[in-house]
Amino acid sequence: MKKKIFLSILGLLFVAGGYFGYKLFKPAVSNKKDSYFYIYSGDDVVTVKEHLVSGGFINGNDFNLVSKLLKYKSARPGRYKLTDGVSLYKLVKLLRSGNQALVKLVINKERTKELFAGKIGKGKKFDVECDSLQMIHFLSNNDSLKRFGVDSNTVMSIVMPYTYELKWNSTPGKILQQFNIAYEKFWTAERKIKADTLHLTPLQIISLASIVEEETNKKADKYNIASTYLNRVRTGMKLQADPTVKFAMKNFALKRVLGVHLKTDSPYNTYMYPGIPPGPICTPTPESIDAVLDAPKTDYLFFVASHKFDGSSVFTTNLTDHVKYARLYQQELTRRMDSSSKAKQQLKN
Repeated sequence: MKKKIFLSILGLLFVAGGYFGYKLFKPAVSNKKDSYFYIYSGDDVVTVKEHLVSGGFINGNDFNLVSKLLKYKSARPGRYKLTDGVSLYKLVKLLRSGNQALVKLVINKERTKELFAGKIGKGKKFDVECDSLQMIHFLSNNDSLKRFGVDSNTVMSIVMPYTYELKWNSTPGKILQQFNIAYEKFWTAERKIKADTLHLTPLQIISLASIVEEETNKKADKYNIASTYLNRVRTGMKLQADPTVKFAMKNFALKRVLGVHLKTDSPYNTYMYPGIPPGPICTPTPESIDAVLDAPKTDYLFFVASHKFDGSSVFTTNLTDHVKYARLYQQELTRRMDSSSKAKQQLKN
C-alpha cells in the first residue's frame, strides 16, 4: 500500500515537473519581424510584461510564474534582441541579465553640436533612449563638460569620426565618455609632442584640422593647406578661411563667400578675428589632424582653388600671385554658374 502511494506521489511529481518544464522551455516568443524590444528607464517588471504582450512578443501566459521562478524582480533598461521561438525561460533570463543589443553610432562629419544633438533620439539617426533636448543641454553645460577637458565651444573636438558601440539607454554623459576614450587613445604621446613642437594644444590642432577638412578632400593638398594656416598663425596673420565664415553664418551650402558675408560678427569669422577659432567647425578626420601635425615647412601664405576645377589648390607666397590665381578661379566659377543658369532656362523654355 505504501509502495503504491509512493509511486502515485512520484508520478504526480513527475507530471507536475513535466508540466512546469513545458511552460518553462516551450517556444513562447514571436518575433518574425526581427524587431527590437525596448525597456525604458523607470519601467518595472509589470510594465515590461505589458509591453511584451502589447508588442505581440508573447501572449502573457505564465510570464509571472517564470519571472517568479527566476527571481526577475527588477527591470533593466535597454534594447533587446528577442529570438523568434525562444522559451520564456530564455526570455526572462535575457531580460534579467541586462545583456542588451548594442547600438552602432557612426560618426562621419558633424558640423555643430546643435546639428549633432538633433540626430539623437528614438527613431532618429542615432537611435538611443536620451533625446535631442537632453543631449544639447549636456553639450552646452560647461559644468558637465569640465571632466572631459572641454567646454561648449570645444566639445565637438572629442567627437572623433569613428564607429561606436553604445548601450541604447546610455545617458549623454555616457555617450561623451565613449567619445573621450577614443579621443584620448588617438592622442598618443607622439602626437602630443608634435603639437607641443607647434606650440599648440590638441584642441587648437583639431580646430585647425577642421578648417583643413572643410577646405579640401585631396590628401596631397591637406598638408600644404595646413602649412599655410600654421604660417599665418606663426606670423600673426588672420587665417581668413572661407569655411569659418560659412560656419559663423550656419550656411554650409554657401558656394561663394562675398564681402557682405565677411561682415558676419562671430568669433568663428577668421576674416574679422585673428587667431584660431574657439572650437572646431566640423569633426575632422584623423588624416586632417595628422596633416596639421605633420605639415611640411613652407613659405606659403596663400592658396586658392585651382581654376581647372580638378579639386586641387594653387599655393603662393605673396599676395600678387594669389590675386592672379584667385581672379582666374572666380572668372571660371562665374562662367560655370552662368552656363548652368542658361542651361536651366533653356530646359524651362
